[in-house]
Amino acid sequence: MTAGPKSGGGGAAAARAAAAGPRTVLITGVSRGLGRALALELARRGHAVVGCGRSVDPIRSLEAEMGSPSRHFLTVADVRSDSSMGELAKAVVERKQIPDIIVNNAGTINKNNKTWNVPAEEFDTVVDTNIKGTANVLRHFVPLMIQKKHGMIINLSSGWGRSAAAEVAPYCASKWAIEGLTRSLAKELPPGLAAIALSPGVVNTDMLTSCFGSSAALYQSTEQWKKVAWSSYPIGGMENNIISNTL
Repeated sequence: MTAGPKSGGGGAAAARAAAAGPRTVLITGVSRGLGRALALELARRGHAVVGCGRSVDPIRSLEAEMGSPSRHFLTVADVRSDSSMGELAKAVVERKQIPDIIVNNAGTINKNNKTWNVPAEEFDTVVDTNIKGTANVLRHFVPLMIQKKHGMIINLSSGWGRSAAAEVAPYCASKWAIEGLTRSLAKELPPGLAAIALSPGVVNTDMLTSCFGSSAALYQSTEQWKKVAWSSYPIGGMENNIISNTL
């Protein structure tokens, strides 16, 4: 799991996290892959999760597994729709669950193909989800965090947001865009807020299988990832460390 600033030691970070108490964390794309694994881990650690995904059944399944329905709020919403993100923001205000941390996790990838052979609709879906979807979340939630005067925005990037690979040009382009968007956002935020583009590393998800086929199984699972990720970067320790090092 890679990021700009590094945590100053797992024990110290964990102590800061415990002292800070539970956080409210918004996770987009919560019903699958890294989003789902992260939601379960955060719920286990006592944090409140606000999450959205596009399909009812996976959302309900995750909701049942997480338990504590009064603490968590999972709903069907599509990041590609600006109005849908506006409705989600309105709902969290009504529930008094304005997030302390946003994890812009929702994402998709094109089927392996030469750049000029990627269908226009498929290219649009990648851009609409990975770039515009992130912007839609920021448009409606950053003002709420500014009013709250603190918050951490984590936009999931990729190793391919800092390099490139053949046959996944739309995805690479979208993650390079996330890197630039996040750097600009970080310069715009007032004191008390911070933003970072975070590459989670290579994890065996449906998206990786799309690119790597059966060899995706050689890489860490989402279960392994969530344990390593949040042992090294506990949510409170990550927030405190990044805010102190990026503002």
